[in-house]
Amino acid sequence: MSEAVADTVAGAVAERFTELYGAEPHGVWAAPGRVNLIGEHTDYNDGFVMPFALPHKAVAAVSRREDGVLRLHSADVEGGVTELRLDDLSPESDKNWTAYPAGVVWALREAGHAVTGADVHLSSTVPSGAGLSSSAALEVVVALALNDLFFLGLRGWQLARLCQRAENVYVGAPVGIMDQTASACCEAGHALFLDTRDLSQRQIPFDLAAEGMRLLVVDTQVKHSHSEGEYGKRRAGCEKGAGLLGVDALRDVPYAELDAALARLGDEEEVRRLVRHIVTENERVERVVSLLESGDTRAIGPILIEGHASLRDDFRISCPELDLVVDTALTSGALGARMTGGGFGGSAIVLAEETDVDAITKAVTEAFSAAGFTAPRVFEAVPSAGARRVR
Repeated sequence: MSEAVADTVAGAVAERFTELYGAEPHGVWAAPGRVNLIGEHTDYNDGFVMPFALPHKAVAAVSRREDGVLRLHSADVEGGVTELRLDDLSPESDKNWTAYPAGVVWALREAGHAVTGADVHLSSTVPSGAGLSSSAALEVVVALALNDLFFLGLRGWQLARLCQRAENVYVGAPVGIMDQTASACCEAGHALFLDTRDLSQRQIPFDLAAEGMRLLVVDTQVKHSHSEGEYGKRRAGCEKGAGLLGVDALRDVPYAELDAALARLGDEEEVRRLVRHIVTENERVERVVSLLESGDTRAIGPILIEGHASLRDDFRISCPELDLVVDTALTSGALGARMTGGGFGGSAIVLAEETDVDAITKAVTEAFSAAGFTAPRVFEAVPSAGARRVR
């Protein structure tokens, strides 16, 4: 989203806020969705991830209140303003979209921050259910606004932690820390190399256009939900594997000792598969970082392909639509491709030469039509800025 477009969107959101609440907002903030370049399901295993922020953003016009009332409205959901009492906020009591912003307020108050109420109007261009962290963008934009309005002095990584707690406890989705940290902390033109154990960060230059390449996101239009059971089963299986191997988290299993570790798991075949994915995925992240820092960007393509095979065969979270994107893109000349996000639908990413983008997009779209699938949404992913105040 360019500065001019961002200003136009902020103005429209502020104007609608004024219509809803009868006064101008105290400010307008924006927080992006994200694409994960590599490092899938490693975040809740204390491992490595490498997301970057998208131009697509959740935008919030917000004003401070002092009366213990939270009023919420979204341009993207039918219905009027939802009014909640802060003292009534309770984990897993809300199954609607309002659980995400309300959960942030709850998490801030639980952590001892004196948030006394707010009026909020939201609008988002992050595709919902596409594995691009639309929920994290909603959480982070509200958290940043309240941080500013109530002078809390929290840094990006601290806001991310609170947003994760909101989603884990209030919403009831067992997500890791990656999505919220990406939305809060990413920088334009970079991917974020994040150690999810200690939250140390390194901004890795990632300017594909300067090298004649593009990264496409292919939204399969197959919706997923993190709070449903399969995601939780994978997380529980990883925790079981760590317990059987006597480590705090699968991050602690060295790649060089993977075969020995798998042998120790005996006939726990499902756990073996999960462990193999996490350990090899952490190693893939480190290889991608090394290649990008050495300027050998095209060489990351095969690593993306390896990552998809691992998610498909070991973690078993792909689906026919995601596999079709990857297979079709690769046979049409892509440098690399893989599913991204939580799985069971959502999106795939495709690394391609700029000159091949149109042919790959056409091939994928035609393959979906031939298979009888809903037409995919294809767009370029440009590494963009993290959350910030825009007005």
